[in-house]
Amino acid sequence: MEWQSAADTVPSNFITEAQARSLLGKPPATGAWRPGDPEGDRRFVDVGALRFEAGGALGNVRIAYETWGALSAASDNAILVLHALTGDSHATGPAGKGHVTEGWWRHIIGPGLALDTNRWFVVAPNMLGGCQGSSGPSSLAPDGSEWGTRFPYLTIRDQVAAQAAFTDRLGISRWAAVIGGSMGGMHALEWAVELPHRVERLAILAAPPVTTADQVALNSVQIEAIRTDPLYRHGDYYDATDGDGPTRGLALARRMALLNYRSPAELNTRFERSWQSPISPLGAGGRFAVESYLDFHGNKFTRRFDANSYITLVEAMNSHDVGRGRGGVAAALSRVHARTLVLGIDSDRLFPVEGQQEIARHVPGNIDGADPVVLESKFGHDGFLIESDAVGAQLRRLLG
Repeated sequence: MEWQSAADTVPSNFITEAQARSLLGKPPATGAWRPGDPEGDRRFVDVGALRFEAGGALGNVRIAYETWGALSAASDNAILVLHALTGDSHATGPAGKGHVTEGWWRHIIGPGLALDTNRWFVVAPNMLGGCQGSSGPSSLAPDGSEWGTRFPYLTIRDQVAAQAAFTDRLGISRWAAVIGGSMGGMHALEWAVELPHRVERLAILAAPPVTTADQVALNSVQIEAIRTDPLYRHGDYYDATDGDGPTRGLALARRMALLNYRSPAELNTRFERSWQSPISPLGAGGRFAVESYLDFHGNKFTRRFDANSYITLVEAMNSHDVGRGRGGVAAALSRVHARTLVLGIDSDRLFPVEGQQEIARHVPGNIDGADPVVLESKFGHDGFLIESDAVGAQLRRLLG
């Protein structure tokens, strides 16, 4: 679910000295984008007031987004790309002011690529509850302080309702395609079930029809890692000085998650039992290379994410059940009208292929009949982000 940097995809077994030095100094209390920070390529739309499934509400919701390509005169070439848990609207483009990292799907979106921006108008919003410009726990409440833990509990359906309101503001009545991976795949699936008349094509990448008890359990320990950090302060840490936020708890949650995003075979082959040099972003001595890898990416993550947002979004993932209140999964999926691609990764231990098989069996417009496309990848769940050629080929097939 999982945003990747270039450093995640290189075959090196070790964290370099340059990488380690890039993380010297205390991280901020929150890595959220805040008003007054460089906007980069972000745009913003206010979508008005929204009420949520669990009873909460927001008086005004802001969605941050980015676009590539041009909308046709008939408004019939728009593609909605929905990011994973730790992603954001910067799906393609370089790092720079306003964007700590380069785009997470830069080999998929662009001129001549699978989502060819000479043909398609590609839109990527930051999801509601996120921390890179859209309304979330790090946003200011009406009293002038950050929402923090006062931010409403969200479900996947709430987030899709916000995306639908955002779509209305853009003046797009029907998406030529809705594409999402991991958590974004949950959103895409919900779009096609709840708003089938607004989705012409659908791509579900490495996402399940239901968040299982096993997945909720994995999520629960990540949430607890954040909440037990003494500097979490019950979610009220935004005014803390640099380094006084719950960065250790957030980094630990990220390290736990990474173990689910990659496969055992990849970690064993890539790192074996190799020993890392004493250089470490946390200042510790020598250690196994795989430990240093996890430390590096945990520390890096704290510089671009917010602890309260992480909890909000993980809890939304826990709510995911496409069959809830709809007569079960099969009945819900029968409502999908879109031409559909369902794709899984053979080594995915977070959202195993069984979930994609269930989706494929019940979606009437699946382009592969009753079966999903199953990619062979050593990268586990993150294969949908890393295997650009294979994923791109399948998206081209869907788009025709």
